[in-house]
Amino acid sequence: MRAPKLIFVFVVAGICAAGISANHSSPDTSTLDRNSAKPSAAKPQPKTLCAKDERVIFSCPVKRPTKIVSLCASKDLTSDRGYLQYRFGLPGKIELEYPKDRKGSQEKFQYTHYLRAQFDLTESNFNIDGYEYSVFDDYNGEEKPVVSSEGVSVTAPGKPKEVSFVCRSRPIADYTDLQAVLSSGQE
Repeated sequence: MRAPKLIFVFVVAGICAAGISANHSSPDTSTLDRNSAKPSAAKPQPKTLCAKDERVIFSCPVKRPTKIVSLCASKDLTSDRGYLQYRFGLPGKIELEYPKDRKGSQEKFQYTHYLRAQFDLTESNFNIDGYEYSVFDDYNGEEKPVVSSEGVSVTAPGKPKEVSFVCRSRPIADYTDLQAVLSSGQE
């Protein structure tokens, strides 16, 4: 009985060691060169999927699954210059990056902001193959207790109910100039 257990332990240890060496030898492809889809050597900023040379518009770790939601921009973002990208996943393992082509990315997003006393709603919206995404940052001080919710919601084509990935902690957020850069989500 001891021999099969010992073999099992050695096999598991070998698999773990192979995985560790494979992870250390692979290049970090979590960030991309500013003007192309080529990987860059830059590491992401802490608690984001945005590179150090990018501006963090929104970023937070979500509760389930344990991933990070980030909305990243070039430092020179304007309505006709720079780029904006949504990223979901973990550093080094980005599962979704939209859009892949950074050129003209501002046209693919909409921005909505509604503010009044005790009430602040901010959304950045985009669509991928019929799926509607909304990066949201909502505060309602009129409710008792106060309701504050941030994260990303996704609505599948033909489905009335959205799935939300809520932040585990307060997000890093800086929406400065987004209203001037992106089209309004309100008609």
